[in-house]
Amino acid sequence: MRTWLTHPVHISWRLAALCAGFVSGVASVLIVTIGTPWALLSLSAVLLRRRAAVIFVVLSGVMVGNWYGGVVYDAMSPARELYGRQVLIEGVVVEDPSLSQSGELTLRLTNIRVEGRHYEGIVWASFTKDPDVRRSDRVTLRGLYEPGFGTFIGMMRQATLESVVRSVPGDLGRVIRDWFADAVRLGISEPQASLGIGFLTGQKSALPLDLSEALQIAGLTHIVVASGYNLTILVRLARRLFVKYSKYWSMLASFGMIIGFISMTGLSPSMTRAGIVSALSLLAWSYGRSSHPLVLLPLVAAITVAWQPSYAWGDLGWQLSFAAFFGVMVIAPLLQRYFFGRDPPGILRQVLGETIAAHLVTLPLIVASFGVISHVAIVANLLIVPLVPLAMLLTFMTGVCGLLLPMLVDVVALPAAWLLGYMTHTAQWLAGLSWAQAEVDVPVWTLFGYVGLLLLACWWMKRVTGYRLRDNNPIV
Repeated sequence: MRTWLTHPVHISWRLAALCAGFVSGVASVLIVTIGTPWALLSLSAVLLRRRAAVIFVVLSGVMVGNWYGGVVYDAMSPARELYGRQVLIEGVVVEDPSLSQSGELTLRLTNIRVEGRHYEGIVWASFTKDPDVRRSDRVTLRGLYEPGFGTFIGMMRQATLESVVRSVPGDLGRVIRDWFADAVRLGISEPQASLGIGFLTGQKSALPLDLSEALQIAGLTHIVVASGYNLTILVRLARRLFVKYSKYWSMLASFGMIIGFISMTGLSPSMTRAGIVSALSLLAWSYGRSSHPLVLLPLVAAITVAWQPSYAWGDLGWQLSFAAFFGVMVIAPLLQRYFFGRDPPGILRQVLGETIAAHLVTLPLIVASFGVISHVAIVANLLIVPLVPLAMLLTFMTGVCGLLLPMLVDVVALPAAWLLGYMTHTAQWLAGLSWAQAEVDVPVWTLFGYVGLLLLACWWMKRVTGYRLRDNNPIV
């Protein structure tokens, strides 16, 4: 007699269980290590087809992830021997430099070399001098090497910059981005120009510090930082423009948009996740298939963690990116179906639903990490987010005019300048309200209880509405 536990389960769900276990196993390295390659033999559990065997698939993933994470973690051990020493470090700037609240320039360095020896891991560094340092430059810093935080194996605060080496032509994506950004600035003044450039390229580092803080308080950082939202707009545009000709050209244009956007933004945790999600969703669409978010989420998480295991060891950007993805792809459509039935949402209702969903899911991470909560995030997103695609189009037109017809750029840029001005003033006004943000101190068990209630609510809405989550494709 077939019961629920003996019912066959599709290979995609077994793969999702294996990936979820793998990510958990990599994260568990900070607590315990298995330390044996025989864990690879446990992969045979994925061949078990019954629901009752899924727990063994998860455990298999945990074993493999723990072993793999342990190997990478041990490879970073030599870098820990440098703690407490004054060292001269060479490294490549892996992301755009950014300004801290104290006004220091902060860098993330990879391909680390100390006294001619290569070290694994990423190093965080800061210094007060403001030279022309860009992504992909090789820099040499001198300072006190200390234990890192989050995903960083080490850190150097208030280091001394010894040298900057920039190859030619170097990072072509960054060069093209900066070249286009200069054309945009011919017609749009700051800080509106940096906001528009941030929409198009995800370059948050060019934003003035006061505007960056205002966006953070208002819960709007996601519209500027390289994320799935920016990329989804561009991929949807490319797919819809070319699908009228053929699916082949639509796929080619969409993948070209993904590659081009990532080359300009760099491989940040959120951008890595967004690029893989968009690529897999496009492949599923091209073959007439649909991808379930609860399968896609652990699969992409496992791919990103396999590429950079330190994401699972405390990278807040990675965690927020996947939390927001869960909110938009799972909670938002369930809310729409539960409260409004089968009536398709308009742009305002969709933005409001996705904003509320993402805010609900990322809230415990933000509270646990920063101890603050934004009271204006939902209102700010409703007033600004629906206009982001139009702002991207107008900023792009300004940049093209600045390159081809610079004598007309002041006229062509007027609509973009007005719209971006509205956005900056709205964000700064909302962030300036005395009650815009509040500090909170919530026990950890309360946050876990909140997450449990949120998952229970998802289960209830899914049961009541019967909504098929696999019908929600992010790029269609």
